[in-house]
Amino acid sequence: MADAACRIMLIHAVREAMAPVQQAFRALWPEAETHDLLDASLAPDLAAGGGAVDRAMTDRFLQLGQYAAGTRVDGRSTAAILFTCSAFGPAIEAVQAALPIPVLKPNEAAFEQALAAGRRIGIVVTFAPSLPPLTAELSAMAKARGAGVTIDGRIAAGAMERLREGRGDDHDALVAETVKTMSGLDAIVLGQFSMARAAPPARATTAIPVLTTPESAVERLKEIVR
Repeated sequence: MADAACRIMLIHAVREAMAPVQQAFRALWPEAETHDLLDASLAPDLAAGGGAVDRAMTDRFLQLGQYAAGTRVDGRSTAAILFTCSAFGPAIEAVQAALPIPVLKPNEAAFEQALAAGRRIGIVVTFAPSLPPLTAELSAMAKARGAGVTIDGRIAAGAMERLREGRGDDHDALVAETVKTMSGLDAIVLGQFSMARAAPPARATTAIPVLTTPESAVERLKEIVR
């Protein structure tokens, strides 16, 4: 069982990811001590670069990871790091390789749960550059388990813009409408932390299990952090 005094550092690329993960911690692991690091330039810089995670972007993630891992107060050091930015998989993998503490990618735990449900998985995103790396990540996880996977990837077009305009209900409706069009799947993953708020209306449109990344990530951290 995880230590109640665990210090968890959360690293964000968009402000919209912060509230959902904090809500998940309050619901599933309220004893954990969480702290936020935000670099709001990461997502627009990635988009401006065509969505490619290059060496310069990876170096930025390494710097963020090393900073987060080095924080310490009252004799307590960082127990784990959770990245909440789904479009930066290769950069986060570099941080995982560089640090001795648990470093969790945002979709890792949700993908594990989805693969446990079956091999036909849906992924819905609202930030288009997230979809290719998430598809690659899920495919690699399935291959590592010696299994194939069929992925139905969708973009809820316009939803992120609605959320940033303060039109949360419209964001949620667009995500739910996208989920409603998906069928023949064993699980659907809402691929960004900012999308967790849309889970209730999305689940109301389908009998397929709909997973959110913040909830899955917090549950996984609670299992692995000692």
